[in-house]
Amino acid sequence: MDKIDVFAHVLPQDFYARMLKIEPTIPQRYAFFNNPVLQSVDERRKHWDGTTRQVISHVNALPEDYVGPEQAAELCWDANEELIQLAQDNRDLFEAAVLMVPMNNMDEAMRIVREQVVPNPDVVGVQIFTRALGRSIADDGFLPLFDALAQADVPAWMHPVFDDRKPDNNIVFSWEYELTQAMMQMVQAGLFRAHPNLKVIVHHAGGMVPFFAGRVERILPPEQAADFKRFYVDTAILGNTPALELACAYYGVDHVLFGTDAPLGILPAGATKEISAAIDAMNLTAQDKEAIFAGNYRRLVG
Repeated sequence: MDKIDVFAHVLPQDFYARMLKIEPTIPQRYAFFNNPVLQSVDERRKHWDGTTRQVISHVNALPEDYVGPEQAAELCWDANEELIQLAQDNRDLFEAAVLMVPMNNMDEAMRIVREQVVPNPDVVGVQIFTRALGRSIADDGFLPLFDALAQADVPAWMHPVFDDRKPDNNIVFSWEYELTQAMMQMVQAGLFRAHPNLKVIVHHAGGMVPFFAGRVERILPPEQAADFKRFYVDTAILGNTPALELACAYYGVDHVLFGTDAPLGILPAGATKEISAAIDAMNLTAQDKEAIFAGNYRRLVG
């Protein structure tokens, strides 16, 4: 069955070298950056199943966390060009690229949407994060980016970040909370009401939302509860067939896309095999599984 992994990460070498000059402690602070498959296409190919094509996005070394608006914009632009080139040079392995934007420079973020994303057939969207500059992704200061995405019909891929306000950051539970809270903030900010065509793909199966659907539906106003189902989600929860079935039951099969977080999650190169097996075991028709593996992505990006 045709498979497109919508949430796979890379760490382009030139961009990473520039970031290390700015902040040499990155590999000590974030151990997962040291995975060689992130940086080397040759290493990735050693573990590739030969069929799954990956939509690649940068791992979260965000320029705006380290430098000012002008330098962040330059770093993002150049990193995006490097990412696009990776996709073009490895078309058998990489389906498309998802670009980064400088969240401390909205003018340049919108220029990236207009000039790097929209005209390029090898680019399908931009990556946003649950928080930026210490503020919620739904902060008013970031609204121009959502306006630009909706106007251009460009999807956003949403990834979690560590929240330095919390003493117990971890990638088991904290990131799932970050995603869930960011979704709540986006809904309560009325982003889907303002932009009915806005498309947001949430990492890790939409965090905690499917499990707490009853609380969503009974506590929030009806229009906000309905907006939670506007999100798209991926399958990157390292297997767990019942949890994936719960996500499908809540969001609908048409809003669930195959994603693995490769090459992270299960060393050395990710959980493609495990997540594929979990989807195969779901109580769904072959047509629904085909939609999850590739059809929903193709429909979403046109």
